[in-house]
Amino acid sequence: MPRGRRRAAVALLACAARAMVEKPLPLRVTPSTTAPMPGGKRPDWFKAKAPGGPGSRYQRLRETIDAGKLNTVCDEAACPNAGECWEGGTATIMLLGDACTRGCRFCSVKTSRTPAALDADEPRRTAEAVAAWGLDYVVVTSVDRDDVADHGAAHIRTTVAELKKANPDLLVEVLSPDLGGDADRVRTVATSGLEVFAHNVETVERLTPRVRDRRAGYRQTMQVLKDAKAAAPHLVTKSSIMLGLGEKDDEIRQTMVDLRDAGCDVVTFGQYLRPTKRHLKVVDYVTPEKFDEWRVEAEALGFLYVASGPLVRSSYRAGELFVKNVLRGRKPSTRAVNLTVSRPAAQAAAAGAPTAA
Repeated sequence: MPRGRRRAAVALLACAARAMVEKPLPLRVTPSTTAPMPGGKRPDWFKAKAPGGPGSRYQRLRETIDAGKLNTVCDEAACPNAGECWEGGTATIMLLGDACTRGCRFCSVKTSRTPAALDADEPRRTAEAVAAWGLDYVVVTSVDRDDVADHGAAHIRTTVAELKKANPDLLVEVLSPDLGGDADRVRTVATSGLEVFAHNVETVERLTPRVRDRRAGYRQTMQVLKDAKAAAPHLVTKSSIMLGLGEKDDEIRQTMVDLRDAGCDVVTFGQYLRPTKRHLKVVDYVTPEKFDEWRVEAEALGFLYVASGPLVRSSYRAGELFVKNVLRGRKPSTRAVNLTVSRPAAQAAAAGAPTAA
């Protein structure tokens, strides 16, 4: 290269370097299993009371779940809120077995290409257990079952019917898998008699291929929410977003807009926590103050309710308290709303847990 051109190139690179120092370019971080974890120890706001001991409501729920041979996402996904929710009488039952045919890189639920056959008696046992707890609101979710012809839609519908038969006044939320994106399967679940249809987008569109299984798509999730609302317009629809995976503010805002365009009524925000060393590493820990900012922005977009905090999960009970008020036609109390947003430091601790899948 001629000396003059070389000098010009060096000068150009120097100018670019100075510009980057003065005004850093926005980085689009992609999470990785080999990337370094955020420096230092886990922030102080990840603290909570341990689950109750003998004689506690937590213990009674544990005994009922074990006796009924039921699976819960609280156990399978190592949810940090199990102690608080179970003491409050809420547990999220996981249907269709304990093994998922998907392999999302944030989720600790075990995976299998050939899970055990569906248990035809599971809907009845689930209804009996929930009746024994004396609940007025229950959340049921499930693993993905791509190996089953209808992806488990009829099984979920039967479970809702059994729950309603055991207690006609019970309010039922289903945290549904994507059911392969098939509108007829979504309709099967959405018209089963439930009150809340939830399906999680999990992360922003750019990160979806890295974070979720290849069979789970961002646009597919939005369509599932649209199809559920179209099938049953009276339903409350709900979704959840994990933060701390390298998403940017503008991407989160776009995700909220897309959810509202899909007719989503309720959104929750929680911190991604790495469940095992095989899973994606945390890119950053989002502060409680930032979570509160996202709550304010989401409320301004028109969501009926927003639960936002470091250890909020899709099935976290504060949202249920609000949704119960919405469903029963009552104005939500300040206490119900603040149950999540004012106590992020007391929500839970311990090992990583993803949002319910």
